[in-house]
Amino acid sequence: MRSDDRPQLAGIALSSPDKALFGEAGISKLDLARHYERVAGRMLPHVEKRLVSLVRCPDGQGSPCFFQRHGGKGFPEAVGRMEITEKSGERDDYLHIDDLAGIIAAVQMSTLEFHVWGSRIDRLDAPDRLVFDLDPDEELDFAAVRSAAFAVRTRLSDLGLESQPLLTGGKGIHVVAPLERRREWPDVKRFARGFARKLSKDEPDRFLAEASKEKRTGRVFVDWLRNERAATAIAPYSTRARPGAPVATPVSWAELKSIEAANAFTLADMAERLSGPDPWAESARWRQSITADMLSAVDAG
Repeated sequence: MRSDDRPQLAGIALSSPDKALFGEAGISKLDLARHYERVAGRMLPHVEKRLVSLVRCPDGQGSPCFFQRHGGKGFPEAVGRMEITEKSGERDDYLHIDDLAGIIAAVQMSTLEFHVWGSRIDRLDAPDRLVFDLDPDEELDFAAVRSAAFAVRTRLSDLGLESQPLLTGGKGIHVVAPLERRREWPDVKRFARGFARKLSKDEPDRFLAEASKEKRTGRVFVDWLRNERAATAIAPYSTRARPGAPVATPVSWAELKSIEAANAFTLADMAERLSGPDPWAESARWRQSITADMLSAVDAG
């Protein structure tokens, strides 16, 4: 296919558009790019102007994949670069997504997953989201994870933070609380750690606040480690590099009650999802942040 015959989306030409990226599901590179074009209106508010880590699978799902968060030679210019100082004191170029062209350019490079920072590039040290990743013991069914998500929601609400659920497309649920940018990472991490530890202390047979597979038997790990500088979480509406092309899907608390799996939605379901209301629309109007009283409440635990 000549370069001028390549299909273009958002100004990005796709080479090998028929290349199978989810072979078993029959999804090509062009199909995947069209997915992101379709969901862009809902996805971009949660992705734009954020540093990203990409899961790239050059030969498609089921083949070896790798994480990429630094700019590399030959990577499309539509994916932004930002030089930042790392913990080591060294500086390096990190990738960020600014618009649909950046997403499509990443798909051109066989990106199957987008993971985002919890802050925007204009204020990297001031997070605008709090994320608890509920990661269950492999023997637990989804009903237990779902119940855990509602418990986390209630605990956060009792402290003054409203939240929303994200089906990860894997086995767990992310409970996400949007924040105004009043606190920096150390305070947000302190709150997340204290909250998870208090939850584990109050319900030790149900929750775990440390990443230990050996201790997780029958319990849900409340992963609070997403809430620190340079940590990432799967982006809403990103596909997952798993069989069937599951999609990390925002849902409402009301509909979560009847959902049976964290990978309940795939690429094939997105047109129907988009025809209905945005389950996270209300959260755009929330004005909330982590207060001194909230920090004291979890520290006391």
